[in-house]
Amino acid sequence: MTKVDMAAATCPVPLLETERVLLGHGSGGQLSAALIGTLLVPALGAAAPPGPLEDAAVVPVDGVDLVLSTDAYVVSPLFFAGGDIGMLAVNGTINDLAMRAAMPLGLAIAYVVEEGLAVDELRRVATSVGVAARAAGVPVVTGDTKVVGRGAADKIFVVSTGIGRRLAGAAPSAAGARPGDAVLLSGAIGRHGITVLSAREGLGFDTDVCSDTQPLHLLVEAMVAAGGHAVHALRDPTRGGLASALGEIAAASGVGVEIEDRAVPVPGPVAAACEMLGLDSAHVANEGCLVAFIAPERAEAVLAAMQARPEGREAVRIGTVVGEPGRVTVRTAMGSHRILDMLIGEQLPRIC
Repeated sequence: MTKVDMAAATCPVPLLETERVLLGHGSGGQLSAALIGTLLVPALGAAAPPGPLEDAAVVPVDGVDLVLSTDAYVVSPLFFAGGDIGMLAVNGTINDLAMRAAMPLGLAIAYVVEEGLAVDELRRVATSVGVAARAAGVPVVTGDTKVVGRGAADKIFVVSTGIGRRLAGAAPSAAGARPGDAVLLSGAIGRHGITVLSAREGLGFDTDVCSDTQPLHLLVEAMVAAGGHAVHALRDPTRGGLASALGEIAAASGVGVEIEDRAVPVPGPVAAACEMLGLDSAHVANEGCLVAFIAPERAEAVLAAMQARPEGREAVRIGTVVGEPGRVTVRTAMGSHRILDMLIGEQLPRIC
């Protein structure tokens, strides 16, 4: 029998694809960050202003802080418990504006439609966009439609762009977290990702859980009213889940974050699905909750304001800004700590 020198043994590091785009480059995790940071942003050169990567950009115009965001939605399947691709496009863009404390003024919607799509399916998506926009009180002011050949798209993709006006008295940023900040979460995690995965694969979990997609701008308005400039950072944990949202803010702000494992609300069906499938609920996508970094002196007031809103009735404090800069750790029920890393590749592709 060959004797192995365990001290010299090393675990092989997976080789990352550098010549072709992978599904994992759209995961919202480490591969996404690498693609954006090493290719997409550098390719813009001087056209890309310096600063942290945000959910939306502030564009000052004649003394007014306008906020601009755009996103593409490729979720599969198009329809699932609690929502559909049209609703995601509206709510997701509204929420990206809200993460910079902006109230939405208008949306632009573009459809990329595959030849052969049933007209009834297109009608359902377009109708859902209208219903979601009216429910949020945000007009769809312009848009576009393109049709591509069979096989050049998967039924329909939706691109949504939004513009908003930032609330006075708040300027949250991914780089805004400070030592001592309270970390608040507006609601339970994992519902959207498990619902879409279940609908796609026919797993049956969507009989017990549905997507959490909803607009969050009125929740943020209430938080700003209660906390003002104490609202340091906001992020909705969509692709890559809570782990990516916390990791991005920790890295951009140069701080550490410690969260309590028991404090993070995970619905029973989501926890059961994650255990069965070998998933970490912190990596599962959400579409209707946010994580907030709040100055400690205003944390209780902001938390109370969140809980008074229907979108934030499950809001809780899950952690504090402490520890090693750029690192997110989880304090377990046993009192030990583990590192909460962003995903490297793709856990659940085409989730939004």
